[in-house]
Amino acid sequence: MTSFSLLLWIVFGIALQLALWLSIGFWHHWLNYLALRSRGAELNVPTGQDARRASEKAGVGPRQDFRTFRVDRKVMEDAAHSVCSFYLVPEDGQPLPTFLPGQFLTFRLDAPASAGDSEQIIRCYSLSDAPCPDYYRISIKRMPAPLGSDVPPGRSSNYFHDRITAGSLLQVRVPSGHFHIDRGDTPVVLVAGGIGITPMLSMLNWCLSEQPGRELWLFYGVRDGRELVMKAHLEALAAKHPNFHLHLCFSNPLPEEIAGRDYQHRGRIDVGLLRMQLPFRSYHFYICGPAPMMESLVPALEEWGVPDSHIHFEAFGPASIKRKQAQASPVAEAADTGIVVTFARSGKQLPWRPDAGSLLEFAEANGIAVNSGCRAGSCGTCQTAIRTGEVSYREPPDFDPEPGSCLLCVGVPRTSVTLEV
Repeated sequence: MTSFSLLLWIVFGIALQLALWLSIGFWHHWLNYLALRSRGAELNVPTGQDARRASEKAGVGPRQDFRTFRVDRKVMEDAAHSVCSFYLVPEDGQPLPTFLPGQFLTFRLDAPASAGDSEQIIRCYSLSDAPCPDYYRISIKRMPAPLGSDVPPGRSSNYFHDRITAGSLLQVRVPSGHFHIDRGDTPVVLVAGGIGITPMLSMLNWCLSEQPGRELWLFYGVRDGRELVMKAHLEALAAKHPNFHLHLCFSNPLPEEIAGRDYQHRGRIDVGLLRMQLPFRSYHFYICGPAPMMESLVPALEEWGVPDSHIHFEAFGPASIKRKQAQASPVAEAADTGIVVTFARSGKQLPWRPDAGSLLEFAEANGIAVNSGCRAGSCGTCQTAIRTGEVSYREPPDFDPEPGSCLLCVGVPRTSVTLEV
């Protein structure tokens, strides 16, 4: 055998081994793919192609597109008649996109304006039930004007209560939001203040239906029994599921309301109450409520030693939550680079602070009014043009801003930046 023939045999042997190695690798990947696809079918998780087909069939385009929904019915949910649930069905009769328990819907409303005509506004409301194929449900509290203030009553909440009836048509964007329950088996503590109960109802109903053995606690704080939303439903769930622990907390109970019968705890929800009631375990905490509750409870949980990754929250309205265990982020990086934020229309040029929060919070703290809706990067109301500089996001927003624009509610400056507002 010549040297050249030997070389050919060696090359052939190497090529054959390489082909066998690639074939075996491909076969393993193919088996894994089939297993994952089979598992996804069991869990009813659509593939990318299936999701695109479902979206096309349902008439749903990009996430910022709106779809027409009809109000099927309205139901009052509290004794004070201040919270009303709206059941929404798609007008085209096509399938509903599903959602993660805790997410919200974005609405485009033609609300009455002071001049007598209508004005288009964007508002977001949490879904208040577990995902189901027949309807979406939101539960909205009528917001009155604050006592002793010139601030008007809530435009969108009063519009829903007074103008929206069974048969009304609404423009709705598909569910979105980063605040939702995980699908693990770690014990869960839900903490709700006032109308913050709405996303908790979605999480609670889903968890007891899909994970009936999971340990679940709900601490629900209101002033008195008149403000309780869906009390009968909550008590029925607690009676049916021994692993669900319901704790109603009244800060100012009515004279006829009795501890142990109408509520479990007198006072506001704080970390002392949680430490006293919860057995010593590792929990995931989901918190939603007014800003004062959030601003006190979240740092207190961190002081208690709850890991940052186990604290999930969503505030209604502006809230400044100081995270003790804040990780390195674009904000922290900005502190060392002398970044300046210029608000062109307002004529203000301000040094960026590492504790400023989002650009929306920074603007509001400096007296600059900005239209906003969800405050979570989903509705696009705070979209603002960038004249110069760059903006980054702590996590990708659901709404896709136009080129050359940013979402102030979830954005922070990467460089010195000039904004249109």
